Amino acid sequence: MAGASEGLGAAFAAELAARGMNLVLVARRGHLLAEVAGELTEAHGIEVRCVVADLADPAFVEQLATAASGLDVGVVIYNAAFAPLGPFLDNSEFGITRAVDVNVRGPMLAVRVLAPAMCDRGRGAVVLMSSLSGLQGTPHIAVYAASKAFNTHLAESLWYELRSSGIDVVACCAGAMPTPGYQKNFGKKVPGMLSPQEAARQTLDALSRGPRFVPGFVNRMTAVLMGRLLSRRSAVRVIGRSTRDVT
Repeated sequence: MAGASEGLGAAFAAELAARGMNLVLVARRGHLLAEVAGELTEAHGIEVRCVVADLADPAFVEQLATAASGLDVGVVIYNAAFAPLGPFLDNSEFGITRAVDVNVRGPMLAVRVLAPAMCDRGRGAVVLMSSLSGLQGTPHIAVYAASKAFNTHLAESLWYELRSSGIDVVACCAGAMPTPGYQKNFGKKVPGMLSPQEAARQTLDALSRGPRFVPGFVNRMTAVLMGRLLSRRSAVRVIGRSTRDVT
């Protein structure tokens, strides 16, 4: 589980723990990871291994491989993300590069290091977190949206490639959720907003329904509207008006 220290990542960890699964949790903030691990161990009696790593650093893959050594990893979830806000030309080179490292390179490397063992066993699942913002261009979070489109296409491709090995792959195209990151950067409620706990539950229940899953009925209707009923130009304009105050 990458990006497990709070919000949706912590919700995924709690849902897996409630289903009796041991966990390897990866995130940059060790103190938050330790809190999540302690709570889940006490509540569910599971084993939790914590990996404190910066997912923008390619070396995190070696740490992940070491932590997972000797384990039968059943589900890989890559939830971590970094989102530079505001107009693209106002984003720093550091910010856009970090977004690519965390949102694009990170999930590729995590799957590449963990999926082979699952294929050898003939069972397993991979969840790559995408977003409704990745279904079309999203002004003012352009790099984030582009990276989420990448994750959707990667997951869809892997769904086909790995299904003969018994691996379920799904891209979770989630809508807005009241996570700490969302509350800090946006802070407004939107129609169809799910709790992180509900989004995690629905996504895990949908593992066999890949390659793409949108949690929440309203969010699914939004995806249909943006992707099928509106022209591409109209969809981007609608989204742009809703994100114009993002800074």
